[in-house]
Amino acid sequence: MNPAASRSPPLCRRRARRSTTRPRRSRRGTRRWSGASRSTSTRTATPRPSTRRPGSSRASTPARDTSSRTFGRAAFAPKTPTRPTSSSSPSRPTRCAGTSYENMTMIVKDYVEGLISKYPYWNRTLGADHFFVACHDVGVRAFEGLPFMVKNSIRAVCSPSYNVDFIPHKDVALPQVLQPFALPEGGNDIENRTNLGFWAGHRNSKIRVILARVWENDTELAISNNRINRAIGELVYQKQFYRTKFCICPGGSQVNSARISDSIHYGCVPVILSDYYDLPFNDVLDWRKFAVVLKERDVYELKSILKSISQQEFVALHKSLVQVQKHFVWHSPPVPYDAFHMVMYELWLRHHVIKY
Repeated sequence: MNPAASRSPPLCRRRARRSTTRPRRSRRGTRRWSGASRSTSTRTATPRPSTRRPGSSRASTPARDTSSRTFGRAAFAPKTPTRPTSSSSPSRPTRCAGTSYENMTMIVKDYVEGLISKYPYWNRTLGADHFFVACHDVGVRAFEGLPFMVKNSIRAVCSPSYNVDFIPHKDVALPQVLQPFALPEGGNDIENRTNLGFWAGHRNSKIRVILARVWENDTELAISNNRINRAIGELVYQKQFYRTKFCICPGGSQVNSARISDSIHYGCVPVILSDYYDLPFNDVLDWRKFAVVLKERDVYELKSILKSISQQEFVALHKSLVQVQKHFVWHSPPVPYDAFHMVMYELWLRHHVIKY
């Protein structure tokens, strides 16, 4: 599937629809996908030229490595491999037992500098036409010794926070997805959703501490300051999504949360409760049509805000949510409009950022 040439996904922003033109061909007839794509972490033990397509290396991304296999099988190779429009660096930084962040940073720094000195593709744009994938803080911190890479290359990360050097017009926000899901997708089941709101998790951030302290004893909001113990019953946590209208998604140790993708999958309208968060696929999807996006300061009025949403408005949110479920699932091999193609489309939209 050609993410640049296909029609836009549902609920697309108007600007994104105007951008869905066919990829132009270079004078040599090569399809030019993205003038701005970055280096991705890979599993390869031996360095290889960074002329590969963005999906040609096995990327360390969310979805319990489902997307690693996805990137490894996608067909986005240019016809002229010596003139790629986007490239990826074949490295997969992982923090092994006994390896400090400082040593890991030095290992990645030495490796990338070796690629730069050996292959010409990075040097033509100082890495601006490369992208790299790093979901959690381990991957992000691995590149702290390469400030020019963080500045120039496109970062595809699960923690896209404005206050930690995430650059919205350049970088890409990935959805944090834990696959496989324990239960099937929810949808067209509004009559079963009798609970107003739900959240259960650890208090590992300020906003979660406030959420639990203010609402854990409320009779209409099911708020628990600990994860639901499996001893209570099989899949109790997941089944709670099916019975709830709004699922609260506060930021944890990072601005993101896997609960967002869980909520979308199980048909529970996510309530984003996190500041400085550039939501996944924000350039393409209008989140306010299938989610409730709040600031952290709104936690004190959370219940009144949710109760102010009419049944008609909730039905519209839920219907739109069902339409976007397919965009938050990784498949191997990829299928049309899944998370892989959404990421590729986001990368293609950034072709105007790079001029060389």
